Amino acid sequence: MANNSLKDTYALNGDPLTKENLLNETIVLSNEKKTPPRNQKHFYIESYGCKMNFSDSEIVASILNKDGYKLTDSPKNATLVLVNTCSIREKAEQTVRKRLKLFNRLKHNNKYLKIGVLGCMAERLKHKILEEEKMVDLVVGPDAYKDIPNLLKEAEAEREAVNVILSKEETYGDIAPVRLASNGVSAFVTITRGCDNMCTFCVVPFTRGRERSRDPKSILKEVNELYQKGYKEITLLGQNVDSYLWYGGGLKKDFSKASSLQQKTAINFSKLLELVGTAQPKMRIRFSTSNPQDMSLEVIHTMAKHDNICNYIHLPVQSGSNDILEKMNRQHSREDYFKLIDNIKKHIPNCGISHDMICGFPSETEQDHQDTLSLMEYVKYDFGFMFAYSERPGTVAAKKIEDNIPESTRKRRLQEVIDLQRIHSEYRNQHFIGKIVCVLIEKSSKRSNEFWSGRTSQNTVAVFPKENYKVGDFVDIKIKEVTSATLIGTAMGISSSI
Repeated sequence: MANNSLKDTYALNGDPLTKENLLNETIVLSNEKKTPPRNQKHFYIESYGCKMNFSDSEIVASILNKDGYKLTDSPKNATLVLVNTCSIREKAEQTVRKRLKLFNRLKHNNKYLKIGVLGCMAERLKHKILEEEKMVDLVVGPDAYKDIPNLLKEAEAEREAVNVILSKEETYGDIAPVRLASNGVSAFVTITRGCDNMCTFCVVPFTRGRERSRDPKSILKEVNELYQKGYKEITLLGQNVDSYLWYGGGLKKDFSKASSLQQKTAINFSKLLELVGTAQPKMRIRFSTSNPQDMSLEVIHTMAKHDNICNYIHLPVQSGSNDILEKMNRQHSREDYFKLIDNIKKHIPNCGISHDMICGFPSETEQDHQDTLSLMEYVKYDFGFMFAYSERPGTVAAKKIEDNIPESTRKRRLQEVIDLQRIHSEYRNQHFIGKIVCVLIEKSSKRSNEFWSGRTSQNTVAVFPKENYKVGDFVDIKIKEVTSATLIGTAMGISSSI
């Protein structure tokens, strides 16, 4: 669902965890002498990986607030440090281990400090990380965050504090998340958890469990509350949003056992999208992530019908080769994917499309790689998230498919995919030159404090001189020039559209 490289990983205070920042923080931590009083309850949290982890951290913050904890933006002032982890690639886990070692140094000067691992890495390693790593005091899986106050008591009493039990129901529908690194403009709203697809390379079904959906009433309540608080954009979130299905609760796989009335009145993703889009016509609506096998023509029609549903779809394909797709247990073919792309472009001609791509999957031949490049040429994605294959313990691929691709070959193929995507991104952006697009201002530009930065409906970043506009404004921008990643323009005035 997202790029898990270090440069794209952020702490919830919004600071990028670059190598420079890590080094600077190491120096600060090593010189810190102050021990917070025992009666203080301050927590610090970092999140890695997909958008779901960042959304889950906001739920954790809400739970801790109710337990008397206050958020701090520095681990040196915390009595509880939490790391919300990703297991989808080995590099992500290595980064987490380095951070845990760093945080453990704080214990030399803060005897009350507790350190916890949350999320997918906690679920994958379970008791092992507590017993072998000797760096954490509590281990909490993605469905057990409500138990954190109890686990902290166990850790205080020096008893094992582990809860990695996966749920069969939506776990946090009754919790109002604390918007942590929010700009007050955009927010995540989780609608599903888990995944039933069992792709052979992926640990998500093992770390997040089976698919289950959230009550649409609680989703609409959260969306309406966000609008009342001034938010201008929401992203409906899940491992596989198109698989959303509400028939009164329970796992998606049990839908056939539901009553005839439940089946008749069930709400699928297109109906949910319709409900949300209609409820708040002045809010931008996005969603992520889609799975090609589950995305229906009905969803595309709903998008085309509502101006406030963004013209953007993140549609992971993973490979352009039918042979590799089959080995990945992806339930779509190259031809199925092309048909879906054609339907999107037919009904939403200006839709932005992005992808996930894995390079060097075991047994991938040069022809398989060329099939991936040719698929990219056909679609010409706006942008993408591209990775070299990383074997994950416990997956079907790790158990049954020999990892026979040399690292040098993986890196070369990945670079070829990145280079081609850069060409396509610039090609797509060139089409914006001379056009007027609506941009939602989110923040100051990273490169210049004199410019605003925001996104178009197609999720393309645009920058323009600040003038008298402010964060949260919808502004019409005339595009003057582009790079492969950014549109550059001038403001034409407050937009009448979104």
